Amino acid sequence: MLDIFSPLSPLSSIFNNLGTVTQLIFTLLFVLLFFGFGQKLQMRQYMWDIDRGLRRLDLIRTQAKDLALKTIKEIGKPTMDPLPQLNVLMESFLITPVDMDPSGIVSKFDHLLDVRDVKFKEDVQKMAPGADSAQVNNLENLVEASWALNTIFRIIRHFYLLGKKTNSIFIIIQLQALLPMIMQEAEAYLGAGRAFAEGQPIGDGLGPLVASKLMKDKAQRKVEKDIMVAETTMEDRRIIALKAEGPGGNVGKPGDAIQSLLQENDGKVSMIVMVDAALKFEGETTGEISEGIGAAIGGIGTERFKIEQEATKQKIPVYAVIVKESILEAITPMKKEILEAGDKVIERIKNLIVERSKPGDTVIIAGIGNTIGIGQ
Repeated sequence: MLDIFSPLSPLSSIFNNLGTVTQLIFTLLFVLLFFGFGQKLQMRQYMWDIDRGLRRLDLIRTQAKDLALKTIKEIGKPTMDPLPQLNVLMESFLITPVDMDPSGIVSKFDHLLDVRDVKFKEDVQKMAPGADSAQVNNLENLVEASWALNTIFRIIRHFYLLGKKTNSIFIIIQLQALLPMIMQEAEAYLGAGRAFAEGQPIGDGLGPLVASKLMKDKAQRKVEKDIMVAETTMEDRRIIALKAEGPGGNVGKPGDAIQSLLQENDGKVSMIVMVDAALKFEGETTGEISEGIGAAIGGIGTERFKIEQEATKQKIPVYAVIVKESILEAITPMKKEILEAGDKVIERIKNLIVERSKPGDTVIIAGIGNTIGIGQ
């Protein structure tokens, strides 16, 4: 009897050939699915994620704009509908100066930022004629948050539609990868808008909070743009403390103020201590304090340049004390951990000036940040 499973059997040969052909067919289908349909399915999944995020961004920017409009009407008591002017501000922009010749670029930036700030504040004042100066500052910050959300939405929509139009998986993949961080920042701006609408202190106000504690019950004077200064003593040192004028949302121009104070006390200032909030790394604890060297101030860099330039000219060391927090915590209502860090920062400053200066020396302590909700 013939064994059909014998290697010499004709049927066995047919089964072996059939198995090989089937395996080749499945392999070919897998390759086609992976490199053809698989990529398209993956791209479609990415686009669904981006589309969902874009719709959420649109909702967030609408909420922020509605909040700004409602607050302007409640506080500013406008006689005309402020919506058309608000729409104009939502589309405003700043053209950066030519930087092919870097000489003088800082003064160019500084001038443009001054012009932009003055115009923005005047436009907000026109929309809210019934608001006082502190309320105008708060409304300006609220409109700025709405403007930022509108700009984020426009940029994300642009790249989404561009990737969809060109069928570019590289644009879509990059956008989908960045989307979680973008959404986190957008949620932070919405929280900031609510804080500005209610005039609540935010996490970025840590620096002004510390300076305010040092300036309490001391005679104050205004220097440069919206910066208040007071003198006190600490560990037998003469302390010149400064912060932005509050309680409206304001950061002032601390670079100009410190530069002016250094020139006013030419050769008498032994050190500068700058206090500011700083973005923490993931895994770090909110409210942790660190010490470092250099001008602790954010922004485009014009204010830091002025401080560094004058400090270098007079050979004055610049020290920094920072409190760690996330971007969300920095622009939303101040958390308890950040508030409690204020007194700890003052103790760190005391230790720093005892170690790095002598009794009788003059020390400048600058509280950097948005002073909304923090008085003098």
